Amino acid sequence: MNLWQQYVCPASVAEAVQALTSAPGPALPIAGGTDLMLDLSQGRHPPVHTIVDLTSIPEMTVLEIRGDELYIGAARPLTRIARDPLAVRHAQALVEACDLIAGPQVRNVATLGGNVAHALPAADGTISLTALGAEVEIAGPAGTRRIPLPDLFLGPGKSALKHGEELLVGFYLPLTTYHSASAFKRIMRPQGVALPILNCACRLERDGGVMAEIRIAVGPGGPTPLRATEAEAALRGKPFNAATLSEALDALLQQARFRTSAMRATADYRYHLVGGLLKDTLEAAWERAG
Repeated sequence: MNLWQQYVCPASVAEAVQALTSAPGPALPIAGGTDLMLDLSQGRHPPVHTIVDLTSIPEMTVLEIRGDELYIGAARPLTRIARDPLAVRHAQALVEACDLIAGPQVRNVATLGGNVAHALPAADGTISLTALGAEVEIAGPAGTRRIPLPDLFLGPGKSALKHGEELLVGFYLPLTTYHSASAFKRIMRPQGVALPILNCACRLERDGGVMAEIRIAVGPGGPTPLRATEAEAALRGKPFNAATLSEALDALLQQARFRTSAMRATADYRYHLVGGLLKDTLEAAWERAG
């Protein structure tokens, strides 16, 4: 049985949007396809008429400095992000997240755009990008637009992308400055390839002995990726010490809405673990920023 009827390989974003919107039947974009191909072959996805391959579009696979931002194409494989010197320099939290998604074979093919477009509240790439203050570029029939990453998510598995019309093109991240750094950590079961029980990312800037600016993301802390704004407020402008970290944890516990998952962990277990995870992530970023 054919999984699709037409396969298109456009050379530009505009051609890809045109292929999606002009297809005579249901059309889907593909880059890594590590989830999509399984869903199609195992009957978990409705039939597709046209597959639009994004991997030949330079705009969607490049990683480069653009002005005062780091740009990462949505179709760039995770391994190529994790091994890129620019990503290591300016997006350490993302590098660490990309190195933990699935296993090596999957990471060689799977893309950052696919990880984000699934709109899961604990996707490793999404959590790290949220902490890094990323913006996402979206292309559609009316052209392209940029929005803050959190605006992309509507609920578990639901994104603001218009199905069959719009593409997630790439991500813009602020460059790392002097005395700023980021970190990502996760808690998972001991097997080599596992879903996260909890994950956490942060980006902070040091000013002497205080945290001048900070962003924290935690997953899964609600129906969409959680920006831990209450914990950020408890830390901003404060010295890095045990008392401040305790205040931040109290604030996070008030804001987060952990739930029980049969495949991952109970809510109580997550509430118990998150304090150590938050501390470890903040300490890693604090030391790097020094």
